[in-house]
Amino acid sequence: MTTSRWLSVMMLTMTVLVLTGGAVGAAALSHTAAVSNRLADRIVPARTAVGHLESGLLDQVAAVRGYVITGNPELLRPYEEGVRTERETVRRARSLLTDEPDARRELDSAMGLADRWRAEYATRLIAARRAGTTPDQLATMVEGERLAFDTARTALTTLETRLDRVQAAGRADLDGARAARDVLFVAILGTLLLWSIVISVLVRLTVLRPLTRLGASVRQVAGGDFDHRLSPEGPADISRLTEDVETMRQRVVDALMTSHRDRDALEQQAAELRRSNEDLEQFAYVASHDLQEPLRKVASFCQMLQRRYADQLDDRARQYIGYAVDGATRMQDLINDLLAFSRIGRVYSDDRKVDLAEVFAQAESNLSGPISEAGAEVVADPLPVVHGDPTLLTMLWQNLLGNAVKFRSPDRPPRVRVTVDEDADGWTFSVADNGIGIEPKYADKIFLIFQRLHPRGTYDGTGIGLAICKKIVEYHGGTLRLDDSYSEGARFLFTLPRPAAVVPEQAGEPAQVVPA
Repeated sequence: MTTSRWLSVMMLTMTVLVLTGGAVGAAALSHTAAVSNRLADRIVPARTAVGHLESGLLDQVAAVRGYVITGNPELLRPYEEGVRTERETVRRARSLLTDEPDARRELDSAMGLADRWRAEYATRLIAARRAGTTPDQLATMVEGERLAFDTARTALTTLETRLDRVQAAGRADLDGARAARDVLFVAILGTLLLWSIVISVLVRLTVLRPLTRLGASVRQVAGGDFDHRLSPEGPADISRLTEDVETMRQRVVDALMTSHRDRDALEQQAAELRRSNEDLEQFAYVASHDLQEPLRKVASFCQMLQRRYADQLDDRARQYIGYAVDGATRMQDLINDLLAFSRIGRVYSDDRKVDLAEVFAQAESNLSGPISEAGAEVVADPLPVVHGDPTLLTMLWQNLLGNAVKFRSPDRPPRVRVTVDEDADGWTFSVADNGIGIEPKYADKIFLIFQRLHPRGTYDGTGIGLAICKKIVEYHGGTLRLDDSYSEGARFLFTLPRPAAVVPEQAGEPAQVVPA
């Protein structure tokens, strides 16, 4: 069973107990009210009415006897009023004694005796007194009247005694009903209280304790004890939750083990990379010192041979010496270019605010000789301020401008156009020339090291310039590509990201880039 079903069963049982207790309590209250109403609304008023009948009958006999003795008609008025009142009282007493047939029969019997007394004695005595009957005759009649009246009064006294017993029994029933009601209410309250305790214990055992253990286990795992297993317990939904948490723990453990293995592998790769960098540094040192020294000696001694023994060498020997000097020189150029390529990001790693207009002017100044010799025209848009390494950015411009001048068309003077487009991400630069151009199929090959599209000797250089440009741009977070849709020569597009906020233009000056 799930937690909701457990709680539903408990609450349903509690509801049934409450409703049952309410029904039983209502029945007890109804019974007590019925006993109390019978006593208060019937027995007691009936007893009072019978008492009034007796007192009324005494008033009647007193009035009759007084009239017989005195002959005063005013004394008969209580008698007549008592007779009328008696009829109303008898009618009310009969209605009150509907549930007491024995008492009602005794009431009818007593009223019958009273009617007999009035018919046989009271009425005759009044008539005889009015007719002037002698006192001796009246005395004889009064003696019979007394006997008849005592009989009627005795019947009423017996009825009163019965009603007293009925009233006492009613009081006893009322006391018993109240006691039973109180005991029943205490039992209902005790049952509800006991069931509330049972529900609390069941909720604690079936719901709260499993949740507490689950929370403690989760905190233990969260504290770093990933080997602690979670055991399902409690209702079905809490058990499923525990199983899901255990599955998650196992996955976390598996991911952690995988990450540890990956970390170890990365640390091993980092160590190998550090060793490789150390070897590269050592190679760079050797290339810059030890390898170039023999090359310089070869070139130097070959040139000395050519100068000293020029008159003793034929043309073939001088040609061979030229080959040797050219090979040594080209080897030095290749080594220098390789060193420049390897130093990008290692030696040149100064990241600061750079005015591209200044580094562009520096690159143009470095190429002033080739530009002037070729009669080239270089036109550039206003260049922004970016973040980067000024030396690398100077090398970038110098290689792109140098290639545009080097690979010029023999039919027209070279013209280089540099444009800038700005967007939210940064800047896009284009360097377009009107030279011999590059076929689109070589768009990827030109950025590889030592890849040349022309035979050696046609154009000077080692074929590493565009590879250096691509590495510089990627080091700054941008991209470099050849625009294969440009047909008037060659156009290179490269991007530089915007790592800074833009300051609005002030006083007519162009916006500059400041650190974010």
